[in-house]
Amino acid sequence: MPYFAKLFLLIFCLVLLVESRKHRRRRWTSQLEVQRASHIYKKNHDMTKNRKGKTEQLLRVDDHDFTMRPAFGGPAIPVGVDVQVESLDSISEVDMDFTMTLYLRHYWKDERLSFPSTNNKSMTFDGRLVKKIWVPDVFFVHSKRSFIHDTTTDNIMLRVFPDGHVLYSMRITVTAMCNMDFSRFPLDSQTCSLELESYAYTDEDLMLYWKNGNESLKTDEKISLSQFLIQKFHTTSRLAFYSSTGWYNRLYINFTLHRHIFFFLLQTYFPASLMVMLSWVSFWIDHRAVPARVSLGITTVLTMSTIITGVNASMPRVSYIKAVDIYLWVSFVFVFLSVLEYAAVNYLTTVQERKEGKHREKFPCTCGIAHSKTIMLDGNYSESDANSLAGYTINQMVPEEEKQEKMIVHLAVSNESNSSKKRGLKGHVGLRIIQNTHAIDKYSRLIFPGTYIFFNLIYWSVFS
Repeated sequence: MPYFAKLFLLIFCLVLLVESRKHRRRRWTSQLEVQRASHIYKKNHDMTKNRKGKTEQLLRVDDHDFTMRPAFGGPAIPVGVDVQVESLDSISEVDMDFTMTLYLRHYWKDERLSFPSTNNKSMTFDGRLVKKIWVPDVFFVHSKRSFIHDTTTDNIMLRVFPDGHVLYSMRITVTAMCNMDFSRFPLDSQTCSLELESYAYTDEDLMLYWKNGNESLKTDEKISLSQFLIQKFHTTSRLAFYSSTGWYNRLYINFTLHRHIFFFLLQTYFPASLMVMLSWVSFWIDHRAVPARVSLGITTVLTMSTIITGVNASMPRVSYIKAVDIYLWVSFVFVFLSVLEYAAVNYLTTVQERKEGKHREKFPCTCGIAHSKTIMLDGNYSESDANSLAGYTINQMVPEEEKQEKMIVHLAVSNESNSSKKRGLKGHVGLRIIQNTHAIDKYSRLIFPGTYIFFNLIYWSVFS
C-alpha cells in the first residue's frame, strides 16, 4: 500500500511539472508575438496617431494671420494658373451661353506654410484646410452659374511642399456668357471665351498669369459636340480696368466653334427647295383647272411659312438678318410669285375671252346658223377626222408646228340639213383656234427655275 501511494504521488508531480512548462512556453510565445507587433508598429509608424493639432503645428497655421496675402506690403505675389478642360457640355444659341467642366489649378508660394522635411515630400490635404489658409480669390467673369463638384466629397485638393510652394486644384462646372453673331447662321463660326480674374486683388497685389503659356491649357481628346466642330483652344491675357478699383490681371480661355451644316441641309434648306420646285408644277397644269392650281399654290405658301416659323423659334430674336433668313424668304417669294403668276394667267385669259365675246356680238353671223358649239380636238387629229365634220368650213388653217398641242375649236353649227350646211357655210363660218397653254406659263417654266438656280449659286458662293 505505501508503494502504490508513492507511485501515485510521483506521477502527479510529473504531470504538474509538464503542465507548468507548457504554461511558461505559451506565455513566452505570447510575449514574443507582442514584441514582434511592437517592432512592426514602430517600423510603420502612423502619423495620424500623433496628438491632435500636430499638422497645424507643423504648418504653423495658428502662428500667422492668413487673412493677409503672402508677403503683404511687398511686391505682387505671382499666381500661376493652368486649366484642363474635361468637357464642353452644351452651347445655347437662345441664351447665348456655354457650359464647361474643367480642372482649375493655382500655383503660388507662401513661406508661412513651409515646414522641415528630411525626404522633401509634399503633404496633401482636402478642402478642410483650405478654409484656414490664404488662397487666391479667382472668379469667372461674365459667368451665369458655377459650382464646385461635391460628390462624394468636395472636389478640392491642396498640396503643400516643404519650401512653401502650394498647389490648389478644384473641379468646377461653369456656365458663362458668349456673345454670338448669327449674321451667317447656320454657316457661321463662333468664338467664345472663359475669363478668369481676381476679385479683390489688383495687379499691385496679385499677378495672375498662365503658368506655362499656351501649354497651360489642356483638353480632353474626346470632347465633341453634336452641332459644332471644335477647331482650337488657346489662351490669352490682358489687363482689365475698373474705374472704381483699378487694374486687374485677366486670363482668357478662347475656343472657336464651327457649326455643322448637314443638319440644316436636311431640316431647312432641302425642304424649302422642294417646296419651291413643287410650286413650279402649276406651270404645267391647265390654266382652266382652277382648284388644282390654287390649292397647290396655297399649300406651298403655308408650308414655307411653317418652315420659317420653325427656324426662328429655335433662335434668339436678333434685330439683323441671318443667312438662313435670306434663303427662306427668297424661297418664299418664289412660291408666292408662282401663285401670282397663275392669278395673272387667269385674269388675262378672262379678259381675252370677254373681248372675243364682244367681238362676236358686234359681228354676228348672217348665214342662218342657229347655235354655236365648242368641240375639243386633240393635236393628233387626222385629215379624215377633220373631213368627218360635215358642213364645217375652216377659214384659218392650223399651222403644222401647233398640231401636237391640244386645241379648242369654236365651231358654228347649224340645225339645218347637211346639204344646206355645205352650201351656207362656204366662206362664212369662222374657225378660231386658241392654244390651251398660256404664253405666261411657257415663259415661267424657264424663268423661275433659271432665276432660282442663279440665286443658289450666288448664295452658296457668298456664305460658304
